[in-house]
Amino acid sequence: MYLAKVIGTVVSTSKDARLVGFKLLLTRRLSVDAVEEGLPEVCVDTVGAGSGETVIVTKGSSARFAADRSDAPIDSTIVGIVDTVEIG
Repeated sequence: MYLAKVIGTVVSTSKDARLVGFKLLLTRRLSVDAVEEGLPEVCVDTVGAGSGETVIVTKGSSARFAADRSDAPIDSTIVGIVDTVEIG
């Protein structure tokens, strides 16, 4: 799992049937200093996150199980909205 910032939404009217009903959000991973890094990534949203929020993302088979669709083509799922982060 890692922290990411929601930077936008993705609308796809034509998609795999196993993705129907999911809200798709565009995220970027956050560094330990809360700086956005890396390429944007499309994530399935299971918690009702919105643009600008810091979220917890899980990947791989855990992402499919978190979305309750073990057979869906899901690689990244938002599983939490972050209220605060304390380091040290």
